Amino acid sequence: MIKAIIIDDEPGSLQALKLSLGKFCPQVEVMGCYEIPEEGLAAIRSKRPDLLFLDVQMPSMTGFDLLEELEEIDFEIIFVTAYDHYAIKAIKFSALDYLMKPVDVDELTAAISKVENRQDQKMQVHQYRSVIANLKSYANGLGKIAIPSMDGIIFLEIKDIVYAQAEGNYTNLFLQNREKLVVTKSLKDFESILDQQGFFRVHHSYLINLKHILKYVRGEGGYVELTGDNKVDISRRKKEEFLKALELI
Repeated sequence: MIKAIIIDDEPGSLQALKLSLGKFCPQVEVMGCYEIPEEGLAAIRSKRPDLLFLDVQMPSMTGFDLLEELEEIDFEIIFVTAYDHYAIKAIKFSALDYLMKPVDVDELTAAISKVENRQDQKMQVHQYRSVIANLKSYANGLGKIAIPSMDGIIFLEIKDIVYAQAEGNYTNLFLQNREKLVVTKSLKDFESILDQQGFFRVHHSYLINLKHILKYVRGEGGYVELTGDNKVDISRRKKEEFLKALELI
């Protein structure tokens, strides 16, 4: 049995989720429902759930503020939100689960199945911490990206990333100091988290930092010369959109 707690400041959403769990997910026991984040925080500490359904946007304390109050996170979290914005990108970037309001039953049961499959290997706490770090960086304009790794979190200055190259389910990050970093994230993941940070997908295999362009060489698609003697091709179908992006630098 999966012991769960729900924290959501919207009574209707909270009750709807509780009812859906009772009807479609009998393997989940709801230990408590809390509209006030502070009460939910106390319940987490006392009841020690296996799973937390956590609303992202709450007036007195966001879901991420709540997580920062915890000394440890030794349970699974499924984020619940009505907003499809940067928070969702950060959650997805850290390979965590979320549900959009109103919660779809099929998505709910799929999320619970994933939790069951992970019971013996709970999500790394670093993944939750990386979500918080990326959101704080974005909100405060700190210009850093937090990348969850197997043993912790890698913090990089966004301005130091020259370009990213796809390599299957991995991504090679080429940095200004000529260092190459291999990350277990897809290029699409990086595109989603960096699309508002001055990066542009010029090719199915390349995402470049527009601030590191030294020269654009025309051609069928052309190519760019980047900091550190790097050259990256521009695909034909991206050329027009890329040239427009250059005008905004």
